[in-house]
Amino acid sequence: MKRIKDIKSKLLFTLGYLGCITILYNLGVPCIFQTVFKVPCMGCGVTRALLSVLDFDFVSAFHYHKMFWAVPILYLYFLFDGKLFENKFLNKALFIGIAVGFIVSWIVKLCGAV
Repeated sequence: MKRIKDIKSKLLFTLGYLGCITILYNLGVPCIFQTVFKVPCMGCGVTRALLSVLDFDFVSAFHYHKMFWAVPILYLYFLFDGKLFENKFLNKALFIGIAVGFIVSWIVKLCGAV
C-alpha cells in the first residue's frame, strides 16, 4: 500500500513539474545554465525533442537531442526508486549507460560536431 502511495505522490509531483515547465517554456524563459555559463547544458534540446516526439517527428527529436529516448526510462527509474530490474548490476549498468550517453552527446554538441 505504501508503494502505491509513493507512486501517487510522484505522479502528483510530475504533474506539478510539467505544469511549471510548460509555463516557463511558453513564457520563453531561457535555460538558466546556458544563460549563466554561456554553454548549453546536458539537457538542452530535450524539451523540443519530446515535443517533436508528441508529433511523431522522430527525426527532429533526434536532431534536437540524441538522448530523448532515455527520458521515459529515467522517469521509470524515478517512479520505481532506481529498481527497474531485480538484478542490481542491470539497474546500474543501464543508468550508467544513459549517463554516459548524455555526457557524450553534450561533448559532441559543445565541440560543434552536430
